Order: sequence, then C-alpha cells, then structure tokens
Amino acid sequence: MRLVISVAALALTACAATAQEAPASGQLRSPEGAVFDTSGDLAYAPGSLTEAQLNDSNRALFRQASMNVFRRFPREMTADMVKFYTEALSLRSLNPIQLTASQQMILTGVGSGQIKLSAGQAGDRLYDLGGGITGGTGIRYLRLTYPDAEVVKARFAEAGFAAPHFSRVDERQEALVADPAGLPILIVIAQGALDHSDLGVGVGIGVSDMAASTAFYRDFVGLDVMGAEASATLGLTVFPFRHDETTIYLHQITPGSSADTGSSGIQYVVSDAALAAARGAHRGVAVETPLNRLTGFDLTTVWLNDPDGVTNYFAQVGPGSRTARGEN
Repeated sequence: MRLVISVAALALTACAATAQEAPASGQLRSPEGAVFDTSGDLAYAPGSLTEAQLNDSNRALFRQASMNVFRRFPREMTADMVKFYTEALSLRSLNPIQLTASQQMILTGVGSGQIKLSAGQAGDRLYDLGGGITGGTGIRYLRLTYPDAEVVKARFAEAGFAAPHFSRVDERQEALVADPAGLPILIVIAQGALDHSDLGVGVGIGVSDMAASTAFYRDFVGLDVMGAEASATLGLTVFPFRHDETTIYLHQITPGSSADTGSSGIQYVVSDAALAAARGAHRGVAVETPLNRLTGFDLTTVWLNDPDGVTNYFAQVGPGSRTARGEN
C-alpha cells in the first residue's frame, strides 16, 4: 500500500527529532538514528571461503533490479525537500520507515528502486557540494527521466519552484536544476521514458582516480561497463556503469579537490551481506559501518566506501523485513 506523505506532518516530525542516547557496547548508530548490532557472530569463519569466492564480484548477490540512493540534508529543509521530490519531480511517495520514535526515512519510488530522503547530517562525513558537479568528488548529481517537458515544467510551477529550462540535445531535451539542499538534478526528456522517472535513476559521481573507481564498481560491485558518453549539458565526459534500472556515471575530478562523502550514498539489496563484507575485507575496501544487524528491521548490512569515500551499502533482507513482506 502506498501512502502520500503530508509535508506539514513531516516537517513537524523532523523538528521533533532529538539526540539519541549512546548505543550500548557492540552497537553503532547511523546518522539517521538507526541502531546496528555488531556483537553477533555474523561473519564467515576464517578459511571458510575460497580464493575464487573472495575474488568474485558481488553481481550475483543482487536481489533488486535497481539500486537505492540515500539523500541527506539539513533537518530544517525537510519540508522543502519532500515537496521538491514528491511534487516538483513527482516521484512516487512510499510508506516512510520509522527508524526511531522521532526519526523517519522518507521514501520515494523510482521504478523498482528508491531515493531515500533523510533529515540530519550527524557523524563525521563530509558535506560539501560547493562548486557544483565538477567541484569535487562524491555523488554530485542525480539523473531522472520523463516523457514530457511541459508536464515537468507545470509540476515545478505548481509546487512553487522555478520551471526548468530545457535545451535540445540530439533527440532529447535536458535541463539542470538543483534540489533545495543544493544537489544538481539532470532532468532528461526522452522518447520511451516513463513518467515519475520510473525507468530508474542515474547517479553521477566525481572521482579522483578513474582506474581505481572503475575497478571498484566493475570488479568489486559487479556493474556492467557501458561506453563513455560526452554530455553537452554537464560539459564533461561520463563513464557509465549499469545494473538494470540504475546507472552510475563516473567523471574525473582534479585530485586534491574538495570531497562530499555524506550528502548521498548508494544501497544494494543483496542475498548475502556477509559475503560482500568478506570480499571487501579481502580487497582492502574501506569499511564505514561493519557487518551488523539493523535492530528491529530484520536486515543484515555492511557499509563500505568506494575509493573516494562514497557509501556503498549492502543490505540483506530477512523474511521479517518490510521489503520481503512487500510493504513498499
């Protein structure tokens, strides 16, 4: 069942959120307030996996025909962010996740995947979207597709946002806007696109070392390598890596530029989070949050970082999870 979320109610929820008590020993807490239990014996025993298993990619573990995207922002911007994503961009409103008594994860649908809106920027992550798409490393823009530019313009105007200005690019129309918290959104109008961007989402990432990032997303994550594309709208060459409905677009950033590691992240729904964790450890992939169970949600997760610190979050859903029960 889908639920259209009240912007006013969400603003009140966000304002009511307060600091949580420190987790007990063997627990960690996410920036959103979720509690991770790291005390259980979740990992594979040493020596139980072969060299071939450890060196394989995680592609065969995927259990969703897309990836999910997290979008974190200052708490006071909650109402504007929800209005922008659900009204101006017209993404499908899904039932929110109640992480704590006062903290929600606001879910919007893009095809079989989601853009997850999360108020608050706690933790030691970096939040720097200055300079726009080419201003630094990290997730620098999202790409959404629609069939009709006039419909998109009308929705922006009705929601109280400036209408996008579209330019013709080959057989498409494209416009570059920004969400209220400053993340650029590339809106593409293309023949055959589904409304509400239900063909999926693109994730644009600035990288400091293209070879290292290519190895990570191709060989470790297991995404399909697509041909390089020159983007006139963005003014740069992008290198796409695809999993069904979701495409990651890498572009080169001058080494030493500023970094954003907190504003957005990527989530993969997988069959075996412990195996993804073991493969990451075997390759020396940086760990953001170690293998854990997400308390109260029947999820086993591990949060790993790409070479520039972008969160790549592997989530294994148990039979009691809302995903397994089909409640989104």
